[in-house]
Amino acid sequence: MNEYVMEASGVHKAYKNGISALEVLKGVSVAVKPREFIAIQGPSGAGKSTLLHILGGLDIPTGGNVLFEGKDMYSLAERERVSFRNRSMGFVFQFYHLLPELNALENVALPGLLRSWWERKKIFSRARHLLERVGLAERLTHLPGELSGGEQQRVAIARALINEPALLLCDEPTGNLDSENGRKILELLKQLNNEFQTTVIMVTHDREIAGFSSRVISLKDGLVINS
Repeated sequence: MNEYVMEASGVHKAYKNGISALEVLKGVSVAVKPREFIAIQGPSGAGKSTLLHILGGLDIPTGGNVLFEGKDMYSLAERERVSFRNRSMGFVFQFYHLLPELNALENVALPGLLRSWWERKKIFSRARHLLERVGLAERLTHLPGELSGGEQQRVAIARALINEPALLLCDEPTGNLDSENGRKILELLKQLNNEFQTTVIMVTHDREIAGFSSRVISLKDGLVINS
């Protein structure tokens, strides 16, 4: 087993703006051990979400290396990287990104249905179990528009876990919720981290929210200032 589930070394990211370039990440290095719950914390514009997207294979760095379970993600062809990401990672975003025409059970099952070697019955059984685990046993057939913000985020968390990922990446998962529902989501993430032994990397601008994690990596102006 690799010592680190995720290792980023000297990661740079710059966006071209005409003849100039905006450098968002300036040589960031992080290492995350299996089963850790990490918070990446910093002010707006620090590069937190950009780093998370690069760690998750969603955005290509302009420099540096990113290893997931010892595998160089950006040495893979795009199609291979998409397949690898679907198998091994789950994502939770601030705005849920649920499909409005699908009910809660169908939204959770959807990523599993892309894994054609899994039986449909197994996928829906796991989706049902996960929704029960996040406290939505009575909401299986509800559409997203019939759910509260906190309930929609619980559906999104269950969906992120459907493929039994080794890594769960959360981008401001409480940013669209009130303080009470936000706290419940953070407590749920901690419970799932312990129960499923899934590594969690969470981005937040809020120091109090970061305190729910076991370790905080602080970013400022595209640089790690504390890890």
